[in-house]
Amino acid sequence: SDDTNHEVMDRAPDRILLGRAVNNVRVYVVDEHLTPVPLGAPGLIAFSGVCVGRGYINDPELTQASYLVDPHREGTRLYLGGDHGRWHPSGKLEFLGRRDAQVKIRGFRIEIGEIENTLLRVPGVRDGAVVTVERADRSKHLVAFYSGPKPLDTGTLSDRLAESLPEYMVPSAFHWSESLPLTANSKIDKKALAALAEAPATTDDEHQPPVTSTEQRLAAAWAKVLGVRQDRIGRRDHFFDRGGTSLSAVKLAIALDRAVSLKDVTAHPVLTDLAALVDHGPQGHTTPPPTSA
Repeated sequence: SDDTNHEVMDRAPDRILLGRAVNNVRVYVVDEHLTPVPLGAPGLIAFSGVCVGRGYINDPELTQASYLVDPHREGTRLYLGGDHGRWHPSGKLEFLGRRDAQVKIRGFRIEIGEIENTLLRVPGVRDGAVVTVERADRSKHLVAFYSGPKPLDTGTLSDRLAESLPEYMVPSAFHWSESLPLTANSKIDKKALAALAEAPATTDDEHQPPVTSTEQRLAAAWAKVLGVRQDRIGRRDHFFDRGGTSLSAVKLAIALDRAVSLKDVTAHPVLTDLAALVDHGPQGHTTPPPTSA
C-alpha cells in the first residue's frame, strides 16, 4: 500500500531468497538484475504469477520496463513496480517507499531511493529520507535525515554509505531526530525536511562569527567554495554539514594555496579547528596564514 510509510505483510517462511508463495503468486525482492537480494537487504518488490496483467494502457515503454519474463519460473511473467522493500527473518515483507524520485547531482542522474535504502541498512537507523538542496550557485547537494535511538557519528554514516555508493551519492550532511515528520498519509514529509535542510545551520543567537584573521580568511574561502554568504559562516560551523563534499574540499585546498589538504579538511571539518591547524601545524609549529585565491 502507498498509504503507509512501512507496510508489513505476514508470509510463510519458505524459500525467502527465491521469493515467497502468496497463494498462487510469488513475491520477490530483487536487485536491478532481477536477482533476489539477501535476507534483510533492501531491493525492488516484484510479483510473479496469475496476478500479472498485460501492461499499461497506451504506454508501451513503461510496459516493457515493468512487465518482464520471470527468470526464476519458466513460462511465467513478472511485474516489477517502483516499490522498495525487504524481507525480515520473521517472514515479513516490509515496504520501504517508492523509487520514483530521480535527481541530477553534479551531472550524474541518481535514484534517491537507492541512497535511502542504503541508509536504512546502517545499524541504529530506524527511518531515513534524503532530500536535495540548492546552493546559492544553483548547484545541488544531498542532505539525509534519519531517526533512531540516538544520533550516530556523521563520519561513520558517510563511511558506511561510501562502502556501497559512489562519492557523488553520499549525502553531504546528516541530521538526526527521534522521529521524522509525516504527511496525512503517514509518509515521510519530504517537503518539511527540505525546508529544514534549507534553513540556516545556526540561529542568530548560536552564530559565532570568525575571530582570528585565519578564521576570517578560511570563512571567506568556505563561502566561495560552498556558494554561501560569508557572514553566514561561523567559527563552529562544520564544513560538510554546510554542504561540503570531497570535491569542494579539494577546491578549498586549492583556494587556500594548499595551506590545507583534503585529509586536513576531513579530519578537522570545524572552521575553528581547521584554523588552529593552519596556525600551528600538526606538530604545533606556527605556519603562515593562508591567502584565499
